[in-house]
Amino acid sequence: MADILEFKKKKATPKGLCQHGHHKWVVCKKQQFDVKQGKLVTVYRCERCGKEKVTAQ
Repeated sequence: MADILEFKKKKATPKGLCQHGHHKWVVCKKQQFDVKQGKLVTVYRCERCGKEKVTAQ
């Protein structure tokens, strides 16, 4: 008889909709002031994939 090998199942990617540009943006309040530019900044972080985007005011 041959040995039976168990294959690993592929894990589902948590990105899902993020792959197509549909991020779930949430405001990250840790850093609200940019020292170099001297401006208030808003940091957005995607809940699903962790990608960040920054907007300066």
